[in-house]
Amino acid sequence: MNLEEDLTLPPRQAIDWVDGKVRFIDQRLLPAKLKIVETDDWHVIARAIKGLSLRGAPLIGVAAALGVAVTAVKYRNSRLQKKLLSAIDGLYATRPTAANLFWALDRMKEIVVQTPDDEDLVEAVVKEALDILEDDRRRCLAIGEAGNALISETARILTICNTGFLATGGEGTALSVVYRAHEAGKGVHVWICETRPLLQGARLTAWELKNAGISFTLLVDSAAAGLIAAGKVDICIIGADRIAKNGDTANKIGSYPLALACRMHNIPFYVAAPESTIDRECPDGSKIIIEERSPDEVTGFGSKKVAPDDTPAWNPAFDVVPADYITGIITENGVLEAPYMFE
Repeated sequence: MNLEEDLTLPPRQAIDWVDGKVRFIDQRLLPAKLKIVETDDWHVIARAIKGLSLRGAPLIGVAAALGVAVTAVKYRNSRLQKKLLSAIDGLYATRPTAANLFWALDRMKEIVVQTPDDEDLVEAVVKEALDILEDDRRRCLAIGEAGNALISETARILTICNTGFLATGGEGTALSVVYRAHEAGKGVHVWICETRPLLQGARLTAWELKNAGISFTLLVDSAAAGLIAAGKVDICIIGADRIAKNGDTANKIGSYPLALACRMHNIPFYVAAPESTIDRECPDGSKIIIEERSPDEVTGFGSKKVAPDDTPAWNPAFDVVPADYITGIITENGVLEAPYMFE
């Protein structure tokens, strides 16, 4: 068993496949501690997704696929198909909103049901999971290249939550655009919404950009509209957890107010996401299931309780930005513009 301090991952990579096991960063502990977990147990991956050790729509899709793959390696000669289907069902149940989770698991399930022989099944399942991982890395790079064309030489970019390598199998979606612009020599500055209640912006995006040497400023979520009104934002780019057929987009709670403020002040508002995030079976945003998380995340701050005992709290993890408020959707296939009607 490897000791925690012996485990490594390549630069700008939150997850990897190493000798039949999955390695990933436990994001709950950042930025105070960089802990890398190694496992061959899909239950560990499922708990990590539920508990937000693994988070970000593309990343949880990749992680779920790799969770099926480790199950295939671990139980290669032991009623494998049944065990794989059980793992897939368990991973399906982890979180309800991100489309990539179900997209990836549907791909894995198709391989499982179409490959009856156990030995062939192990190879096929591992190959499919690694294809999903490599595919996400490719998509991230392409999103960054497409989005970079929208970024001016001294752009002031507003974003929310974390959309970098900690949220994907590659180097990010919205933050991939930032990375590409920075590497192209552009003097970009990123405004990061802290992203209450779990502070993914403050904890994760700030950590990524600091390590990359990219200029940034952190602000509380409620300050963003005032920042936009003051003329200090040139472009807003967010990620996405699910994009409906008509372009309505579910993303981290607080995204909708950003879109409203950008519309009011004529600031371009872009969504950056791989096309695997598009749910062509979902007609519009009203049909997207919005995860509601524990009230404790709102009534406390970290481990400290701040509200009176038994205070009721509403804690949706996401909100929906109407397609009419989205200037464009940056995908691996270029920047898509309205009307968004995905077939």
